[in-house]
Amino acid sequence: MPIKTPICDFGQVAKNFELKSTNNEIIKLDNVKGENGTLIMFICNHCPYVKAVIKDIVNDCKNLEKLGISSIAICSNDAVNYPEDSFDNMVKFSRNYEFSFPYLSDENQEIAKRYNAVCTPDFFGYNKNLELQYRGRIRELKDLKPVRSGESDLYKAMKLISETSKGPKEQIPSMGCGIKWLNN
Repeated sequence: MPIKTPICDFGQVAKNFELKSTNNEIIKLDNVKGENGTLIMFICNHCPYVKAVIKDIVNDCKNLEKLGISSIAICSNDAVNYPEDSFDNMVKFSRNYEFSFPYLSDENQEIAKRYNAVCTPDFFGYNKNLELQYRGRIRELKDLKPVRSGESDLYKAMKLISETSKGPKEQIPSMGCGIKWLNN
């Protein structure tokens, strides 16, 4: 059963993090903050919802870069019970889809909890002051297939944020598989 993201908590400030990337670098929020905005995405390798839109994600992130928006993806899933989401598989996944953005491992799930991430994909769009302005979907899916009608909701929202520092008032929640939490 798919989970939907909560309504955007406008103005909530991005939480700092320090996570290992698939390039074996330690990445902090300050290292990736964009001039006109920052997109933080919680994704994983195995989720059918992520797989359905991963090419759109990669494409949108490349286009957002031109607008001064940086993007980061974080995998917070339990890799023991979901080995497809292991660090080694994250490396392969990011290479296969030619990520132009850092893909970070949140092994202990601390960052997903700090952000109140609920599903994959879960998009957090921040303005240049790192204030949350978007928590919606990338685009409509029908039977796990993207509906291609113009620019994605995510791209349009982030473009607006880059120009005005404000996100759209109306946002359609993202939908996906629940984050696979560790059994502590």
